[in-house]
Amino acid sequence: MKVIAFTCCAITVILMLGSVSAADWVQSEGWREGLFSQCVKAGAPTPLPFGGDATPGCRKAHSAGYVRGAAALAIICFITDFFGTLLVGLGLRSTDPNKKYKYYRVAIYSLAVAVLALFLAVIIYPTSVSKEMAEGDEREWGFGFGFGSSCFSLVFLVLSLVLLICDRESEEIFYKEREAEEEKEEEKEEA
Repeated sequence: MKVIAFTCCAITVILMLGSVSAADWVQSEGWREGLFSQCVKAGAPTPLPFGGDATPGCRKAHSAGYVRGAAALAIICFITDFFGTLLVGLGLRSTDPNKKYKYYRVAIYSLAVAVLALFLAVIIYPTSVSKEMAEGDEREWGFGFGFGSSCFSLVFLVLSLVLLICDRESEEIFYKEREAEEEKEEEKEEA
């Protein structure tokens, strides 16, 4: 189960990299915006959402607090997910049961922080965008690749966290049984 968890974590790192760098968390006809950039195509219908400049090209995303917050949470998720993936890989590679146990325990904490951060970003961003879009001109809009990628990342992160937690219990039982066997062998040697 830990190999599957490691694979899910690695997929999540790739998806989060794509999600953070994507310029299409929200999109409309001729216009798209990510966490860090806003892009406008030539001939995009005006007025643009969020009071954007209609000049074609890409520029910095609008500076609403929820955009900055979602960007910060997505970056926190990426960093803690990368760290957790690294620790799961080290745990898989290690042969010492004590080190394995420590690697997996810290990886679980790291992935829990990543899940929490991404969950907050996935909730805060769409609710705030839809509220702000409802206040502006009526236009058709939707969520793009960046937001979808973050949602899939959340699914894979939760799956890997659950797998690590479930498999951790079986490894703890094995570790405790091994300690008990070593104590019995020491008692026999002393007798």
